Amino acid sequence: MPNVTKITGFILMGFSDVHELQTVCGVFFLVMYLAAIMSNFLIITLITLDLKLQTPMYYFLKNLSLLDVFLVSIPIPNFIVNNLTHKNNISTLACAFQVHLMTSFSAGEIFVLTAMSYDRYVAICSPLHYEAIMSIDNCVMMVGISWATGVLFGTVYTAGIFSMPFCGSNVIPQFFCDVSSLLRISCSETFGLIYTSVGIGMCLCMSCFICVVLSYFYIFSTVLKIPTTNGQSKAFATCVPHLTVFTVFIATACFVYLKPSSDVPSISDRLFSVLYTVLPPALNPVIYSLRNTDFKDALRRLQQNLCPRTSLHLTLQSICQWCSASQFTSKFSNF
Repeated sequence: MPNVTKITGFILMGFSDVHELQTVCGVFFLVMYLAAIMSNFLIITLITLDLKLQTPMYYFLKNLSLLDVFLVSIPIPNFIVNNLTHKNNISTLACAFQVHLMTSFSAGEIFVLTAMSYDRYVAICSPLHYEAIMSIDNCVMMVGISWATGVLFGTVYTAGIFSMPFCGSNVIPQFFCDVSSLLRISCSETFGLIYTSVGIGMCLCMSCFICVVLSYFYIFSTVLKIPTTNGQSKAFATCVPHLTVFTVFIATACFVYLKPSSDVPSISDRLFSVLYTVLPPALNPVIYSLRNTDFKDALRRLQQNLCPRTSLHLTLQSICQWCSASQFTSKFSNF
């Protein structure tokens, strides 16, 4: 057996080796990260506080936003710190945690998106049984299964990858611990557990994809039977945001994981990885709140509760009355 050097840590490649460009890149990603975090937390806050948003659809959306916060908070802060400190080292343990959490939250997001498609299917195709089917207990169970399955899959996947020894180059040509790069620098000759976990993951993803496609097939079939154009537009309006979010998530994931692998990944591969990790969490709040009147009304109610105009108007009116009374008293005393 040839002599190999066991790897105990990795070096993550950024977008540039120039310190000035690294600083600019770090600041740019910091702004994007803060925007994604604040917008998702705004959705979570509105759904939690507003009673009119306590519905199954918005319950799933709150969990989707929470998963987006976790997903974007795993690789991006580390990438920002590396660019600002000009250090690219990451330990094996930190890399394993990164792979585990990203895999878990990505899988959980796919399952939650699938549950949201089923919610839209029941709402449009079986509206009379909606409250019975999408009860609170059923929604909690679906979300719990989504989170638990994602964590289980991430654990199996990470255990399979890091059970193998790594040797040779310890450079990962990505800004986070990329699975394909880790497999490329592995010196193990057996990939049974990896192939098993990848097969399970592909089966789960295809099952979710088929469920979403079937749901929207029945949804569109039902919507097209609605006699009025206004009713069709309202039904489509409730489905378009979810379908857009699901398409963006699947499309960016396919760009990253289904493209032909190369021995020397280019800058475009890293840009696609950025799109996969940053674009869905940043766009999801915009897609759901841009034309959603419920969110606009909830935000307006939240602003009124934080800065009530009525109390401010009464306060100003009281001050004006006090000033008028003071002036009248002053004139009367002078008289």
